[in-house]
This record gives sequence, C-alpha cells and structure tokens, in this order.
Amino acid sequence: MKKFLKKNYLLIICIIIQTIMYMIAGSNKLYLHLDEAYSYGLANYDKMELQENADFYDNWHKKEYYTDYLSIQENEKGNYNPVYENQKNDVHPPIFYLLLRFSMELTGSHFTMWTGMGLNIITYAFITIFIYLILKKLLQGENNCDKKATIVAFASSIMLAAISNVTYIRMYCLSALNILITVYLHIKLLESQKVSLKLWLAIGISALVGVLTHYYYLFYLVILYLIFFVKYIRQKEIRKLIYYTVTMCIAAIVCLIIFPYCINHMFLGYRGQGVLSNLGNIYEILISLFPNIHNLNYYGFNNLLWFIIPLAISTIIYRKVKKKEKVKLDKEKKEILKLLYLPTIFFFVIASIASPWKVLRYIVPVCAIIFILVIYGLYQLLKNVFTEKISSSIIIVLLCLSIITPFAFQMNPELLYTDKKEIVEQIKTKKNLPAIYFKNNTGNFLDDILLFTILDESYIIKSATYTEDKIQDILQEKDVSKGIFVFISKDEKEEPILQTVKNVTGLENSKHLEELNSCNVYVMK
Repeated sequence: MKKFLKKNYLLIICIIIQTIMYMIAGSNKLYLHLDEAYSYGLANYDKMELQENADFYDNWHKKEYYTDYLSIQENEKGNYNPVYENQKNDVHPPIFYLLLRFSMELTGSHFTMWTGMGLNIITYAFITIFIYLILKKLLQGENNCDKKATIVAFASSIMLAAISNVTYIRMYCLSALNILITVYLHIKLLESQKVSLKLWLAIGISALVGVLTHYYYLFYLVILYLIFFVKYIRQKEIRKLIYYTVTMCIAAIVCLIIFPYCINHMFLGYRGQGVLSNLGNIYEILISLFPNIHNLNYYGFNNLLWFIIPLAISTIIYRKVKKKEKVKLDKEKKEILKLLYLPTIFFFVIASIASPWKVLRYIVPVCAIIFILVIYGLYQLLKNVFTEKISSSIIIVLLCLSIITPFAFQMNPELLYTDKKEIVEQIKTKKNLPAIYFKNNTGNFLDDILLFTILDESYIIKSATYTEDKIQDILQEKDVSKGIFVFISKDEKEEPILQTVKNVTGLENSKHLEELNSCNVYVMK
C-alpha cells in the first residue's frame, strides 16, 4: 500500500481534490429525494413505511417522530434485522443498506445526510483508483502513461454525473464501483495464462457483491460472461471455461442462500414485471434511449459531446482525404476495449428500457466507463492526424472545457435540490409554528419528510376527513397567534382548506411558500 501511495502521489492528490469538491457540493444539499428517505428508513426502521404506523394520522408529533425513521436510536444499535427484513419486502438487495447502516451507527439518533454522502465519497475514491488502473492498461506503452491515466480518471470523477452520484444517497455509487472492480478483474483474467485460485475467488466475490448491491449489475456481468464463453470455446480452453462457469454458479448459489428473495424481486415483483414488459415493446425501446443520451451528454460529459462528436467526425474525414495510415491497436488493447464497450452498451440500452423513469441514476453506474471509452477513442483518432504530444494537448483542452462549463452555464448536479434552500431556511426560522398537513392518497409523505424533522410539532390529517369542527379540536390547545404552516397535498382543492383554517384561527393572510414534490406549503399569519 505504501509503495502504491508513493508511486501514485499525483493520483492521491487528485482524490483529495475531488473529495473536497464532493464535500462542497454535499454542503449545498439541503433536501432529500423520496428514495433517499427510503434509503435511511429501510436501513433502520422496523417497517418500510412511516405511514404504516397506527398513530401516523390524527396525532400531534414532535420532530423526533420523523427523525426516528431516518436515524438509529441508542437502543437500536447493533440490530441489523431491519436491513434484511425491509429489503425482503422491497425491490432491492441489501448490501448498500447494510453499509449505510454501519455509517448510521456512528451518529445514532442524530440524523445527517453526511452518513450517506460520506459513504459515497469513500466509494468514489476507489472508483477513481479503478478507473486509473483500467486506463493504465489502455495507455500502456504511451509516454507519461501514469499521468495521462490520472488526468482522465480525475476528470471523469468531477463530471456532474460523478458529483450527482456522490450526493444522491442510493446504491448507484456502490454499483459503479462493483462494475469497475469486475471489469478490472476480467482484464486480469484476460492477461493470465494460468489463472490462480485467488483470481477466481475475487471474480466470484465481486459477482456476488455486485448482484447483492443492484440487480442491474447483471446486465453487465452477463455480457462479460458471454465474451469469455466465446473466447474459451474458440481457443479450446475448456478447463478455464469450466472453472469460470463453476465460479459464477457458486456465486449464484451463495447469492440465493444469502438472499433468496432476489428471484422474486427480479422475475415476480412489480419492478421485474415492468422490466420484462418493456423489453418486449419496440417503441418503448426506441424512445427510452433519447432521454438517457441527453442525460449522458449533460451529466456524464458536462455537454462536452457537442465538441467531441464534430471533432471526431472531422478527424475521420481529414484522415481519409489525406489518406493517412490508421494507427493500429495491439491485440491485447482491443480485447480490453471489448470488455469495456460491449457490456457497457448493453447495460446502457437495457437500463434505459427497463428503468421506470428516464433519469441519470439508472445509467450512472456506467457513465465513468463511457467517459473513458469516448476520451480514449478520440485520443486514438487524433493520433491518426497529429503527434502524440499534440493529441494529448487537445484532450487536456477539452477536459478543461468540460470542467469549466458547469460554472460558466450554471449547470447543477442531479437532485442536489439547491432550489429548496429558501423553503428550508423559512421552516428553520419559524420552526416553532404549529403545522398541519392535509394529506390525500396521492404522492408520498417521504418526499418531504425532511421539513417535518425541522418543525417542532406537526399534525397530519387525511384531507377527506377535515371539517371546521375537527380543525377547531386539533388547534384548541395550540398557540397560533404568530401563525401556522399549512401543507396541502397536490390534487387537492386548496382554497376551501385554507378558508377553513382562516375561519378557525382568525388568521387572514396566507402566503404560498413553495410547491414541493408532493404538496404545497403555505404560511398563515
């Protein structure tokens, strides 16, 4: 380890810089997405939904009632049963939640988003290292190979996709690491004349951990397996094929022993059924790709593709016009590239089709690989026209442009929720005001749970049951002289509700503060 740190000091400096950038971005995150709230609840709570509690409706609750869903209480430390039970009843495997639970144990009843973002920051340090290791394999034989690999690895780790992945508290960051580790181990397998038991074991463990982190990992693994299956058949290396197949079978058996519910999740659950139905819909296949191509360009390249595509086309045309000889890659590098681009294309297409929403997080596990493939491919094209030094300089200029672009055009990472700063600050300023949430059956309360961990006291009522008399009973012992917060679920008729609260409280002025994910927020004075 010391030898690696000494030899790769520039890489370590880059990881420190990216960590600082992640921490700055994380400090601007003031809100939770619905699924992020689930991350904490499923790793901690004794049931999947807070709304399942018998006392959820028609009771005044202190903020600790909601914080309890997002954090571990002192008497709950060391109890990991919710991790397994909740994932059994949900649609995801348990490893990410287990690691998040370890992180949450450090803070106890105090909720902080840094337990999740801190876990992702550490994960991304390893992602950068494995991107670097893969790039070194591709750039082997080049001048300043280590420095080039470091620069591209660092650039890939500070694209908006990487920052989004770090600040979004879900399993996608860990899934990206699993894929990169698996690819690197398969590159080692490709290079090995005689495969050691240690490598077979590492491949098996990586496959096991990958599947138990996110099922989409299988989209990548299946293509890797097929590549080696064909390779071993062609080269008549039947013994290696047997070892490889047995390794994967053992990993699958262990996976089923640890978490047998994955079969139900993948094939019988609502997510699995949705995936299978989408795969049979040609129209869905076609329209699913375009939003994620946009996401890839915007977040994965910081809009850099608008420069890369014309540059690549121009280089190809110029080479053909000038009849310049094509720079050929050696066989080993071609094989490594095959391990990268074939599974990545398959993952991108299938994940785009299978995902219930066409958003970044479902393709983000392969964004780093796509980045290095595109940059490396452009670099090879440029070398057909320019010298190695000039080609490297052009790539560095493009990478610098991609880093500057978000600042120049005010591009933000996905789901950082910087737009929620004002409502969070207003709630903090007046957190002592009582709050009533008129909730219907649409939307999910967890979408906006974070505000209720700030308010001193709040009451949730089913909007269909409210009457003036009931509101009178709810507020009869509350001091509303300084005002009251009113949360109203979307798709509700707001004016009658607001008028009822005005009649009961005598507060005449109502101000709309914010439209949130599942409700609208008013303050009445």
